Order: sequence, then C-alpha cells, then structure tokens
Amino acid sequence: TLIAAIVPLIVGGVGVAVILLAIYLTANQTDLSIFVLNLSTMLGLGLAIDYSLFVTSRYREELAHGSEPRTALIRTMDTAGRAVFFSGLTVLIGLGALVTFDFMFLRSVGIAGIIVVGVSVIAALTLLPAVLVLIGTRIEHFRIFRVPGDDLSNHGFWATLSRWVMKRPVLVLIPTLAILLLLGEPFRHANISSPDATILPKTTESRQGYDQLVAAFGPGEISPMVLAFESPSSIYDPANIAAIRSVIRQLEADPRVARVEGFGALGADVTDQQAVGLINLQRLAAENGIGSRFSQFANDSTALALVYLHAYPNDPESKDVLADVRAMPVGGDVTFLVDGGTAEIVDVVNEMYGDFPLAIAIVVIATYLILFILFNSVLLPIKAILMNTLSLFASYGALVWIFQDGHMTGPLRFDPQGYVEASLPIIMFCILFGLSMDYEVFLLSRIREEWDKTHDNTEAVAVGLQRSGRIITSAALIVVVVTISFISADVILVKALGFGIALAVFLDATIVRALLVPATMRLLGDANWWVPGFLRRSHNPFADL
Repeated sequence: TLIAAIVPLIVGGVGVAVILLAIYLTANQTDLSIFVLNLSTMLGLGLAIDYSLFVTSRYREELAHGSEPRTALIRTMDTAGRAVFFSGLTVLIGLGALVTFDFMFLRSVGIAGIIVVGVSVIAALTLLPAVLVLIGTRIEHFRIFRVPGDDLSNHGFWATLSRWVMKRPVLVLIPTLAILLLLGEPFRHANISSPDATILPKTTESRQGYDQLVAAFGPGEISPMVLAFESPSSIYDPANIAAIRSVIRQLEADPRVARVEGFGALGADVTDQQAVGLINLQRLAAENGIGSRFSQFANDSTALALVYLHAYPNDPESKDVLADVRAMPVGGDVTFLVDGGTAEIVDVVNEMYGDFPLAIAIVVIATYLILFILFNSVLLPIKAILMNTLSLFASYGALVWIFQDGHMTGPLRFDPQGYVEASLPIIMFCILFGLSMDYEVFLLSRIREEWDKTHDNTEAVAVGLQRSGRIITSAALIVVVVTISFISADVILVKALGFGIALAVFLDATIVRALLVPATMRLLGDANWWVPGFLRRSHNPFADL
C-alpha cells in the first residue's frame, strides 16, 4: 500500500536528517569529512529504512491476524522491535571496532557509523511506533496491487524454496559453498597497499600533474626512499663514513635502483679512503659558503641519502627493496631509519593490520554473545558468523579481481590500481559484519518463533523463511540500490567501497539466506537449538531482553 511504503521513508528520512546534521556540525569540510558524510548517508538511509520496513511489515501482519492496532503494536515491538534492537547492537559492535584503531580516518568512520546506527535504532523503536499508532488500520488504505504470498500463507514461494532445499541439503550446500569460495579465491593474491595520486580520476589537475612528472622523469622520481643515518659520535668519523658507504654501494649496484644521491653517493670507483677525503673537503667548502647544498645532506650527527627506484612507491618491487634495505647491517656506531613513499605505505599497512586481529576478535566474540542471548542456542551464532564470513570473503575476492586485476574497467569507468586500498577490507568487515547479521537476526528470529510453537525444525525454517524472505529481500535491495550508487563516484576508494558492500549484501540476501541457511539448518536439525542445561532460557537472566 502507499501508506505502508511511505511510513518507512518518512521515519528513515527523519533519522538521516538528524544523523547528517550531527555529523555536519562536528566535521570540517575536508576530503575526509566529505567521505564520512557520504558513507553515513549510505548507512543511515539503508539502515533507517530497513528497520522501519521490518517493524511496519510485522505490524501489518499482526493487523491481518485480526489484532487491534495497540495490541498489534505491542506484539510487533515484542518480536520485530526486539530483533531490531539486537540487530542494531551487532552493527554497533562492528562499527565500534573501528574506534580501536590508532588511525583517525578509521576512527572517524567508526564514530559516524555509531551515530548512524544509534539514531536509526532509536527512530525505529520510538518515532515509528508513535506513527503507527496514529495511523492505525489506515496503513492498509490505498492498496495498489497485491503481492503473491501477501496472504501470510505457509506455502508461498519462500516456503516452497526452503522445503526444496531441505530435501537435498548436501546437493545444495556443496555447489553453493563452491561458488562463494570461487568468488573469494582472488583475495589470496591481494596486494594490500596505500593509495597515491593514481586513485584520483585523470580529469583532476593534481592527477594530471602527477602523470606528467611520471612521464618525464619516471615513477621512482616522485617519492624517493629516504635514508637517515645517525651517529652519537660523529658522522664524519672514517669508520662511520665507511659504514655508510657500504650501504650506499650495495644500493648503487642494485638493478632495481635508478640512482642514489646525498651523503656517501660518490660512485662505485671511489674507495673508502678517498671518500673520507672528498666528504671532508665538501664539508670544509660548505662551512666556508662554497657548495652549500652539502649542508642539506649532512651535519655532525646526521646524514641523508635519497634512493630513486625504477618502480612506483606502492609497487611490490619497491617493497622488496625496502625490506632488503632495512635488513642491511651497518658498521661503526651508525644507525639508520628509512622514510619515503614506500616506507610510509608499508608502515601504514603494518600498523593498520596489526590492530585488525583485535578488531576481528572484538566483533566476533561480542556478536556471538549477543546472538546467544537472543536465540538461546550454542550453534546458531557460530553458523551465523560463518555465513557472514563467506559472503564477506566472496566480496573481497571480487574487489581484487575487479579493482586490482583490472577486470570490468569499461563498465565501471576506472583505471586498475594493481592493489587494494589498505583501509577498504577493514571498513568493509566492520560495516558488513553487522549489516549482514541484520538479515540473519531477522530470519532466525522468525524461525525461532515458529520453533517455539511447533518444535519442528523443518517446518520452522520453511515458515520462518516464508514470513521474512520477501521483506529481507526488499530491505537488502534498498541497501544495494543505495550503495551501488557509489559506483558513479570518480574516486576509486568510494567506488570500490560501494560496489563491495552492494555485492556482499546481494550475496547475503540471496545465496546465503535462500540456500545456505535452509541447507545448514536442515543438516544440523534439532542441534540448532541445543544449549547446555545450566544456560537454558529459564536460567538465563537476559531471557526477557
């Protein structure tokens, strides 16, 4: 009906408006804040409408069973409202994990996401019930058409599909798993790296300037490797000069290195003794105002050398050179550190992914506990986490295949990068783990309701999927439409993020929910609902949440 369609849009629109106003008032107008605003709009619009859609749909179902509006609303909030609350918690946990990172970029996304989810849940649990009470039975007015299966039959399309799957669970499970694993296979050769100017569209002035420099001087000239030597005594000590010269000579002889400039870069034919004399001569000249550029590369305690490579800073070859340089021994009392584009890329990735296991552990453990409280089952939360992991892995593989390996460049209008931007898998994990869990919570909540009534696992799955399948698909379609719009962005990071989220949600709402869930529920049978005696619902202090 028109009214039933308009209500989620109104509530979702109010939620998004509050979200954007809060973020806008606290953000600077920088590229980062604009990206956060765009991402928040995507999440806010999708989640606020999704939650409103689930509650409104359940309210209409209760009215169809003959309940009075107030009774229908109480029953709705006790079922769909409870599911929305726990779904929101799972999304909050995923986004909250971003706050544990030391990078302000990821923290900003996490904080904005927490605001988004919080406002969306609050709107669905407070504003929406008030609107539904005011509308009452008029929500069924202005019906345009009747959707097949809208009569709440237990034998509609989704029930038929689930029964068909549950009759042949192994036959469905194996090829479905194979498809998801095949989609995720390219992720095994992912090159995780940080972006440079090539992430920008070729129409931007900064990208054009970058391309001109590369064409004229080569990719390694843009950001040389910087070697900073330090000595507690004196850089000019003969032993220290010899130690530095040993490092420089190795680099000058490396075919991956175009040239070396700076302290100690005197050519392979110069001996250490000659180098000591030349360097002291250069120092003396600089102290007397002659050849003053020498002072840019050395003083009494510090020396600098610039290493120009043949490859781009984020190329695997440049990363190999960096690893070799950092492993080089140096004599005397000299120590050295390495900076430059490649070093910054490698260090950013290492630091970022050093924090990632903690974020994963927080999300997985907290999600398991919340789902255990909600479903009072040991195995269902594990299965839900594994289902989410499969759809996420498949979307990771698709990102590598498209944006790193360079497939579908024409339709998506981008130049292949040869790498996956480092923050992308992390943001996708923290967003998608909760977002996909939304649909798992709504589906399993309906299945649990039917199980409590009948204690027939097969029938509970069939009826639960029939009652929630269409609304889950519609909600997922809304998220897909919202996120897929990011493909029109010129910046590849935004384009890849939108595509990855849309693909994962699509796979989750179709292959995973329609095929994998019924198959695994059938194979596990009554074990789906097993819980140790001391943790059964009657002893669970959270049972009434």
